[in-house]
Amino acid sequence: MKRYALALVAALLPMMSHAAPVENADCYSAKYHDYVDASINWYQALVEMTVEKDTSLDEVADWFLRGRTNHFNLNAQAFDYYLNNDSAKLNLDAPVESWLMLSQEDVKTLSQSSLPPSSLAKDVFAFRQGESMEGNYALRSALADLLSHPKEIDKPLNQYNDQMVSINDRQCQ
Repeated sequence: MKRYALALVAALLPMMSHAAPVENADCYSAKYHDYVDASINWYQALVEMTVEKDTSLDEVADWFLRGRTNHFNLNAQAFDYYLNNDSAKLNLDAPVESWLMLSQEDVKTLSQSSLPPSSLAKDVFAFRQGESMEGNYALRSALADLLSHPKEIDKPLNQYNDQMVSINDRQCQ
């Protein structure tokens, strides 16, 4: 009898990992996509400010921004997939920026799957595993320098923070 009960539990565990459908899924999706848009805009503003100071970083800045954009777009696709198919992988009780945490292993697994986010996951995984573009260190140093001068980034930082407050204040209950 114990073996039968254990076999039954073992058979049901995979089904139990799929959480119940999320009420107001459209609201959660819109909220997460707004977070993604705000994040991409934040990086865009930082990159533009950095290139204004040093135009020699233009090409590596475009490469870097493509990587960040793909990262966030992958998160948006993966979020929607998990929201509709396996919401147990989401933490909807946390602030929106923590609803989905994809590790490098998660990205690799998605890239090898046939799930809808697999195409972007392949791009993100290849970008992360690939060689850095020449000038990457100079760009990151310039970004770090820019971030260490809050007065210089005041406008885009306040815009991003205001957007995040507004996004996190929206309720999807």
